Amino acid sequence: MPEWISEASPRRLARIAGLVAWITTSAGFAVMVRGRLIVYDDAAATAHNILAHQLQYRLAFTGDIIALLYIAYTLILYKLFKPVNRNISLLAAVMSLMGCGIETFNALFHIAALVVLTSGQSLSAFSVGQLQALALMFLKLNAQGAEIGMVLFGSYNLMVGYLIFRSTFLPRILGGLLAISGACYLFNCFRSLSRLFSKPT
Repeated sequence: MPEWISEASPRRLARIAGLVAWITTSAGFAVMVRGRLIVYDDAAATAHNILAHQLQYRLAFTGDIIALLYIAYTLILYKLFKPVNRNISLLAAVMSLMGCGIETFNALFHIAALVVLTSGQSLSAFSVGQLQALALMFLKLNAQGAEIGMVLFGSYNLMVGYLIFRSTFLPRILGGLLAISGACYLFNCFRSLSRLFSKPT
């Protein structure tokens, strides 16, 4: 763990964590941008949107990279809540770091889709329709991986919410709200995953 985290006071850590959490909302920007570009049941429309708005698409990827500061946020909260309950704080940190690892790998699918659509002669053996379908497949894989990552982040929010509630230096209402958000994440993720893996009737 970085030395500055180990030596910082709880109040300073809480302020830094709040700042880092605000910065990582860049992930929300990325989701909104791609939500306007990706049409999951229309490969041709998705390809057209991405190619027509490449700058926005690349900025969304940059937002994903900036959001990896969540790793620092995780380490800060681990340090902050370790005195409250070391085991739960450690488990929460492990869940969050696993989620960050999944999201890091998952982001490569966004780049893969763009590479396929802008490949030019390097993939000339494939038709335009095939390249569009391949790009959409990468984007669908990303969406599925994101659901798995959100299961970890939802669990993380539940545990951190509990730690805030048990702590004596933060308002309990924050812990309750964070736990509710974690429960909502988990509900939505499991609902999406159940639809994904259910057999068609």
